[in-house]
Amino acid sequence: MTDSKSKNAGGTCDSCIHYIYDEDFLCYTCDLNMDQDEMTSYTQNPYRKCPFYQFRDEYINVRKQI
Repeated sequence: MTDSKSKNAGGTCDSCIHYIYDEDFLCYTCDLNMDQDEMTSYTQNPYRKCPFYQFRDEYINVRKQI
């Protein structure tokens, strides 16, 4: 298992902070507003790491308070 610091380098959409549930479409979607060039380069290479990936850490505020 990897720690959260190595997950910041890129990971799956399931653990990304930008991957949210869209109630209109009843599914999870990426909340980023990418332009056409960024989306094309990302979708053409599915093994490329997303440059906008941020690990979803629910306890980040709790650690700051300690």
